[in-house]
Amino acid sequence: MPCRPVGSAPFHRRAALWGLAAASFGLAGCNSMINSTERAEPYGNSELIQSGANRIANLAFRDNLQSIRRVQLSLYRRNPREWRKWARSPEDAIQRTWDTILKGTPLPELRGTLGIDAIRMAFETAPQGYQGDRVAALAVGWASMLKEANGNTWDQTMIDGVNAENSYRAARNVEISLWLITTKTGPDGQPLLLATEISDRGRNLLPDRELSKVVARLDLMAAQADEKYRRAALDFGQNFVLGSLTPFLAMVKP
Repeated sequence: MPCRPVGSAPFHRRAALWGLAAASFGLAGCNSMINSTERAEPYGNSELIQSGANRIANLAFRDNLQSIRRVQLSLYRRNPREWRKWARSPEDAIQRTWDTILKGTPLPELRGTLGIDAIRMAFETAPQGYQGDRVAALAVGWASMLKEANGNTWDQTMIDGVNAENSYRAARNVEISLWLITTKTGPDGQPLLLATEISDRGRNLLPDRELSKVVARLDLMAAQADEKYRRAALDFGQNFVLGSLTPFLAMVKP
């Protein structure tokens, strides 16, 4: 028995409704696929007080911190003398480093310095040079810069926001620190830290790759923060105009 149209809606309206239904089913399918990925997270109570921009900033912040951890482990593997100064293994040094970062208690050797100052101290060579774990000092410096760029909080809410200037400055400081890693040498002319390697033994580009990701995310967050204020006036105007004209447009028959 052939299908018959329901009601008296014109054909193009019925087609539009079928299109919306198909799109809805398509979105539901996409959502189920997204929820099955490893990156998916369950909704948290804190998300109730977060805007979409807060959520994106927190995700970028999370990924940046993960990149810093990967770089730290890579540097430890090529510079075991650093973690041996105070830990039993690279993993132990990473755990102890991030315990101090999250608790807000800097490493004693850093004498309370954070951000780019901690990074500079990690490369001190005269007169006696920095005696602490240089890799841990870099991690502390990077993490503190990232936190400051994220509104000086570990988890943004609607009362927080990305500081565009701090985010841009942090991106440039990460670039500088990568240059220092690859160029800074000690009194004996040897690199203070071994990082990128391209040799017969293999290729290790992880520090360059991960720190470049950090720079890209920071620059994107800085651009988004600037765009948010520029778009505020335009969005207000668009909403005002559309809100005023919507009743009239609804009365116009296609």
